[in-house]
Formats: sequence, structure tokens, C-alpha cells
Amino acid sequence: HVLECYAILVQPENEISSDCNHLLWNYKLNLTTDPKFESVAREVCKSTISEIKECADETVGKGYLVSCLVDHRGNITEYQCHQYITKMTAIIFSDYRLICGFMDDCKNDINTLKCGSIRLGEKDAHSQGEVVSCLEKGLVKEAEERDPKIQVSELCKKAILRVAELSSDDFHLDRHLYFACRDDRERFCENTQAGEGRVYKCLFNHKFEESMSEKCREALTTRQKLIAQDYKVSYSLAKSCKSDLKKYRCNVENLPRSREARLSYLLMCLESAVHRGRQVSSECQGEMLDYRRMLMEDFSLSPEIILSCRGEIEHHCSGLHRKGRTLHCLMKVVRGEKGNLGMNCQQALQTLIQETDPGADYRIDRALNEACESVIQTACKHIRSGDPMILSCLMEHLYTEKMVEDCEHRLLELQYFISRDWKLDPVLYRKCQGDASRLCHTHGWNETSDLMMTPGAVFSCLYRHAYRTEEQGRRLSRECRAEVQRILHQRALDVKLDPALQDKCLIDLGKWCSEKTETGQELECLQDHLDDLAVECRDIVGNLTELESEDIQIEALLMRACEPIIQNFCHDVADNQIDSGDLMECLIQNKHQKDMNEKCAIGVTHFQLVQMKDFRFSYKFKMACKEDVLKLCPNIKKKVDVVICLSTTVRNDTLQEAKEHRVSLKCRKQLRVEELEMTEDIRLEPDLYEACKSDIKNYCSTVQYGNAQIIECLKENKKQLSTRCHQKVFKLQETEMMDPELDYTLMRVCKQMIKRFCPEADSKTMLQCLKQNKNSELMDPKCKQMITKRQITQNTDYRLNPVLRKACKADIPKFCHGILTKAKDDSELEGQVISCLKLRYADQRLSPDCEDQIRIIIQESALDYRLDPQLQLHCSEEISSLCAEEAAAQEQTGQVEECLKVNLLKIKTEMCKKEVLNMLKESKADIFVDPVLHTACALDIKHHCAAITPGRGRQMSCLMEALEDKRVRLQPECKKRLNDRIEMWSYAAKVAPADGFSDLAMQVMTSPSKNYILSVISGSICILFLIGLMCGRITKRVTRELKDR
Repeated sequence: HVLECYAILVQPENEISSDCNHLLWNYKLNLTTDPKFESVAREVCKSTISEIKECADETVGKGYLVSCLVDHRGNITEYQCHQYITKMTAIIFSDYRLICGFMDDCKNDINTLKCGSIRLGEKDAHSQGEVVSCLEKGLVKEAEERDPKIQVSELCKKAILRVAELSSDDFHLDRHLYFACRDDRERFCENTQAGEGRVYKCLFNHKFEESMSEKCREALTTRQKLIAQDYKVSYSLAKSCKSDLKKYRCNVENLPRSREARLSYLLMCLESAVHRGRQVSSECQGEMLDYRRMLMEDFSLSPEIILSCRGEIEHHCSGLHRKGRTLHCLMKVVRGEKGNLGMNCQQALQTLIQETDPGADYRIDRALNEACESVIQTACKHIRSGDPMILSCLMEHLYTEKMVEDCEHRLLELQYFISRDWKLDPVLYRKCQGDASRLCHTHGWNETSDLMMTPGAVFSCLYRHAYRTEEQGRRLSRECRAEVQRILHQRALDVKLDPALQDKCLIDLGKWCSEKTETGQELECLQDHLDDLAVECRDIVGNLTELESEDIQIEALLMRACEPIIQNFCHDVADNQIDSGDLMECLIQNKHQKDMNEKCAIGVTHFQLVQMKDFRFSYKFKMACKEDVLKLCPNIKKKVDVVICLSTTVRNDTLQEAKEHRVSLKCRKQLRVEELEMTEDIRLEPDLYEACKSDIKNYCSTVQYGNAQIIECLKENKKQLSTRCHQKVFKLQETEMMDPELDYTLMRVCKQMIKRFCPEADSKTMLQCLKQNKNSELMDPKCKQMITKRQITQNTDYRLNPVLRKACKADIPKFCHGILTKAKDDSELEGQVISCLKLRYADQRLSPDCEDQIRIIIQESALDYRLDPQLQLHCSEEISSLCAEEAAAQEQTGQVEECLKVNLLKIKTEMCKKEVLNMLKESKADIFVDPVLHTACALDIKHHCAAITPGRGRQMSCLMEALEDKRVRLQPECKKRLNDRIEMWSYAAKVAPADGFSDLAMQVMTSPSKNYILSVISGSICILFLIGLMCGRITKRVTRELKDR
């Protein structure tokens, strides 16, 4: 008891004389070697000695027996023996020289490391635990230096670690630590009972508390470093994991100080067993968790980090050693946010992350745990604490309102390393280890051969197989595929979580995307510059984009932005296990819904623009048309060129009425979808966009992209466009008129009217059907206005009216050859051909089909002057000066044409006068082309001319005869309008004489003096006939006389 008390008293502040000290030490030394004590030990520990062969064989009288029993005290079950040895232990451990063999093994090292008496002269020469502490520091320092100047001998190393191991259960036995931490023990661990390493554990847990004394913290760190070198220095760990270590062959008994003794090896070996689904006791797992957390908290416990990262720590991360901040600082540097990190340091960090395995339990990473506590409480409270899915939950909430900045940084720093080694995601490893071994040739969890692989290579292999079709070969199991997709969706948020992408695209990121620092912008930027990227980077970005086209949910930020649209319009396809491009197609189709927000719309459009760069980036299109592309469009890469190639083939086959289409049916269907999507935004038609960039800037700078608004703006400003742009717009309109379904604006504005009036019409006849129903009372005004716009466009050039072109294919070259010779392939004729055909219509010289089509055009343009390009072109001044009020009317019903006819005498411009005269001439041919007259005389036509077939001036002649007939009473308005027309026609006849016989005949038939003129002409013909007969008789007689001669 006196000795125990003395052991507690030996402290600098408790003065004990040097003589007393020396006397006590000699007494203790004698105790260990005294045969009496040895004989007591043999008596008290009889059965124990017989069980421990090592101790039974010890030489008698040297004191070795007591030391041996102290070494094996963990195995002593006899109560009396245990009590006796415990007391002897306290005495022996009070000074290193009392420990059996220690002095012999470490004598030279004590001198080399200058670990002799610390307090020479004044104090006891035998400095209690200070010498052991000094040797321990020397051992630790050696491990942290690449080329240590002083090396501890192997024998002494074993002795030091053995002493540390023997003192592992009771912190009183580590004299230096005991005295350094005595006050801290009272402060933090007052209620912790000594024994089984409990006090050590308690002090370790409080190591980074502000009130922890520096000398205690230092002593604790030294002990932790010894544990890192030999797990047996931790009593609780060695005890709890003993059976598991043996079971999974994680230690080699005859090599207790080899690498198998290192804490990192033990952790890796047992973690491997856990990850393989083996049973490891809960006590052992609890201990492992504590020590993994310990390694993550303090970088200095890992010699590899100190060796490899010393320069980086000093340069970037000095003064941050507490609570894992230094490690996270180094992680931040690795991510490229604070400079560069050497490969050795990066590898040391990767190894440490594997040893500690924070992916399995976020609590191991204290810095992450503290930073993310609030997020876990709110966003992940439904998940059990310590569950590996907590990290997944945090990733799901990355860049959301629930995420806090500090947590975001710590999470991404950790995920950077997890993304580089697929085994560090425990859920992925558990569900995919079979697939990875089968398809990617991986090895065991802690096998070093996997480290030779490129970072992220295994996961890349897994996701390539995840998106393979069954025809392409081996696929992943369902649960592994789901896990791979989950991780892909999460990691797509940050390019740095894709090791291959960051590695191969580092230069390109700096070159093209240095300013794109916001979330998700870097990948978008790389996609935008795809053609400019280095080959390896382009391949990786291309492959990732191809994956996105199949599974757009990889674009997590886009999915969040589009959530309302997905819920309302696309929930059916969003819930599919396999996406196959359906979700993106749905988002594109609903891009202009009222619920659509700007972020989602921009994201969807960006993806559409990226898709244009490569045919492979449109999954559905690729799958439907890959055989057709190989056969018909080989060596074409850009999607827009593939679409043009295939659609041209389809169009040619249709026009030539081929028996069998060269493009397969499934491809034709998908091609249609792609064509329709491209019409929505001018940027999706790169050739048109490039040709019109300057024009967009000049005329459409205030117009937003999307909804075909820019294209519509260019159409409205067509006359002002640059030649190249004008040509492209003309070609676009030609295509749209041949296939009106490609006219995005028309289809959008008239969507409901198409359902109402044209549900059965196919895409080619859609506009024709709308035109026929344009004047219906049920027609929507906006749609009516759009139809009129398209009619105006069609009338500028016959090539923009496919129905007319087909009906008049013989008449146009016959009557309008001169105009065609001057025409250019890609610019409008400004209605010249249609004007030419109108004149021939008045002459009644057109084929029946062509005449029908021209009649429709004349009827429509008679109601709306804007549908007559030549009239607009030549009479613009007259319309604005003479008929401004009529032109401004909201609804055009022929008022402008009537105004010009009435004011014919005031028109000065010859070309305008000619156009108005042509109108008058056309109106003679058919009353339907004169809407004002037709409206005024509608009742009279019904009463007097109902039996007469319309066309070729028949109904007009009928009305003229009725006007002449005194017995017929016409409506006053009809009578007035007819008289006005007669005056106009008579003026027209004076101003513009008949061009030919048919024109003359028409003028006569419609003249007010028709009967007089006809009687004069008839009389003249009779006289001529009689003269002819008389002349014929005379010539006949003369001829006969000549013959007779």
C-alpha cells in the first residue's frame, strides 16, 4: 500500500528527497528479483503457472517469473493470483528498469535517443515513465520520416510496443500518460472506472476539447500512434476483435509485429469480411468504428499522410489539425479548389479513406458529421443513424434549399474519393460485387491489385453494362443496375465526381469553362464545346451525353427544375424502371406548358441543342434508325444531317411512289418526332441559325428563342433579310408548305381548330383543310389570322403552294415560261406566276384543275388584298393614300379592292392601274371573284340564275341579261353595283384594249350595248358572207372559160 501511494505521489510538485527515491527504487527492484516474492507467486498462482508453459519454464531466482505472469495477466483466472499480480504490476511499471528484459533490449537506444534521466541532479535519476515515453516518441517519429536519422532497434521496438500493450488495460500503468492526464481524467472521465482500457477510450473521445491540457493531448496522440502501429496497444480493440481476427485470419500469431499488427491492416481485413456479408461481432464493429473515427479525426495518426503530405499540409492546411479539418482541407486541395496535390499525398489520402471507410457510416467523418447535422435532422431523419444511405440522402439534397454550404463542401470532398474507388460505397459494393467480378474482373475488398486500376474504372465498367441491351450481351442484375443508376444520378451534379472526365478533360475545362463555376455548368460547357475538345475528353463527354439521352434522370439538377412538369404531364414515364428516352421526349413536348419554369425550359433546350451535335445523343432516334443510318447515311455524324438525309430519302420514295420505302417504318415514325422537335427552336437547325445570325440580331433581337418565335420573326421580315438567310428561310417555307405539320407556329396556334375541323386530315393536307374552314363562324380568330399569313406566303410563289403546283404543272411552263426562265431556285417570284395564271383564267384558257385552284386564289385575294403580292407591290402608295381606312380594318372583306376600283381614275402609277384593271377583268370571268358584287347580288343570283353553273362568266352574263330585261326587278344594291361595274368595264375597255379575240368577246358580252354591238357584228358578217358568195361565182365562171380555150 505504501508503494502504491508513493506511485501516485511521484510528481514534480510532490517533493520526495533523492535518497528516499533511490532507496524505494532499489527496494522495488529487489522485490521483483526476491526469491520470497517469487515463491509467493509460485504458491498463489500454482494452477496458473502450470497453464502458462512460458512462465513455468522461467529460471528460478532471476525475477523473471513475476514479469512473465505480469505479461500474461490477462489470462489469469485465479482471484488471489490476479490480485497479487495486479499489485506487482503497479510496482514493476513505475520504472522501465523493473520490466523484465526491457533494460537489456533498449539500453543502447536509450543512450542514442538521449532518453536517460530527464531531471538530472535535482530529481530521481530513475525517471519513472519518462524514459518509456521518450522511447515511444522516438519510435513514432521514425515512422513519420522518410529517411530517419536515428532508428530504434527491432528488439527495442518490440519491447516498447510490448510495454504499451501490457499497460493497455489500466491507464495507471502508462506512467507518463497517467501523470500528464491526471487532472483531465478528473475533468472528463471522473465516473469512468479504471481497467479494460476504459479511461484511455474516454480521454481519446475528449482529446480535442478546448479544456483538454496540451500535455495530455500530446500523450494521448502518442498512444494513439502506437495503436496505429500495433492494434494490441488498444486493450478493448484486441479483446473485442480477438475471435474475429482469428476467424478471418487477420493476424499471424508468430509475427506479432509484422504488418498484420498494424491497425490499418486489421481494419481493412475486418471491413472486408463485413462487406462480403460475413458476421463480425457487434463489440468488434463498435471498436472498429471508434478507431476509424479516430483516424479520420487526427491526420497525424497516419504516418503515410505525414510522410506524403507534409509539404501540402504546411502550405495549404497548417493549423487545422483538430476534428478532421486537415484531412478535409487536403481533400479540398485534391478537388482542385486550392492548388495541386502530389500523387503520393493523393494516394495516401485514398488509402486512409479506404481504411476508415466513412462511406459505411458518415459518423466516422467528424467534420462531415458536424457540418451536416442540421441537414440530416431535416432531410434524412427517416433514415436510421449510421446507415450508409445517409450519405446517399445527403447527395440527393445537394444544391437544394435544405443543404447548407458547409455540409455541401464536406460532402463533395468525401465523395471525390468515394467516386474513385467503387468499394467505398458499401451499398454499391454489396449489390454489385458479383457483377463487378464477372464483368469487370475485380478482386476482394482489400486486395491491392484493384488499386492498380484507373480511378473510377470499375464504376465506368458497371455503368457501361447497366445501359446495354439484351442483344448487346451481358447485363447487370436488376438491383445492381438500380444502384448504378442512383449513383450516376447523384454524381452527375459535379464533374469532379467522375474521375475519368476530370482526368481527361482537365485542360479543356480550364480552356473553355474556367468561368463556368456554378452547379452543373461545367458539363454543360463541355457539351457546348464538344467539337473543340481534345479527342479523349470528347469521347468521355460524348459517352456520358449518350447515357443521358437514354436516362435523362442522370441530369439531377434538370430533374429538380422540371419536377412540376414531370408530376403533371410525365409522371407515367418518370416512374418507369427503364427510361429509354421517353422522359426527355415528354419534357420536350410539354416545354411550353404554363407550368413550365425557366430553369427547366433552358435545361431541356440545352439538351436538345447538345443532341444536334451527334446522332447517338438521341437515344430513341438512335435505336429506331441505327440500321437505316448505316445503310443510307453512312459516315454522317451530326444529327441534323442524319435527319435531312433520312427525310430526303423518305420524301423521294413518297414522290416516286416507290413500292417499298427504303427507310423502315419504326425509323420513319421516330424521324417524324425528331423533325417536329427541330422546328420549335431555330438553334435546332444549325444551318439556318448560322445563316441568319446577323439578321436575328438586326430584326429579332427582342424576340425570345423557342416556340418558333425567331423563325416567325424572320418570316415577317423576309424582304429585309440578307441573301443567304432569305434563301434558307425560303427553303424552310417550301418544306413547311409541303408538310404543314412541320410548321410549328401554325400547329401550335391552330391546335384546337385542327381537332375541330381537320381530325381526319393527314399532315400534308392540314393547311388545305384549315383554309377551307377559315371563314367558319367557329374558327378561332388567332388561327384565322395565322392561316391568312400562310396564304399570303403561298401566294408570293407558286412553289410554296404544293396543291397549285401539282394542278398547274402543265399550265405554268405553257403560259408563264418567260417568268420561269428568270426565276431563282431559292427566292420568291413575288406572285408573278400566279398573276400570269390569273390572266389566263380570265381568258378561260387554263386546264380544269388549274382553273379551280386559281379561282380559289382569286376569290381569297378578292376578299383580302394582302393575298395578292403583285397588287401590294405596285399599289402600296395608292392603298396608303386612297384606301388607308379600308386597309386598317380588322376584318378584310374586299374593301381595299373595291376602294381601288372606285378610285381607278385617281390612280397615277401605270403598274398599279394595270393591276386594278386585271382585277376588273378577272371579275368579269366569275362573280365569285368580286365579293362586294357577289354579296350585293346573292339573292338575285338565287332567284334568277340558280340553274346556271358557276364559272366562265356564266352567272355574270345571267345577271347582265336580267339587268337589261325590263320584266326582271333586281335588288337596288345589286342593280347599283352592276351599273358601277359596267362603267368600270367600259373605262377598262378604253384604257386597256382587248389582248385577243377571247378578250374582245368577253368585253362585248359584258358591254351595256351588247345587243346593238352583236346586231352590228351579225350584219357585218352577213354582208361579208354575201360578198364572198358573189366573188366565188365570178371566179368559178372565169376558170371554166379559161379551160374551154
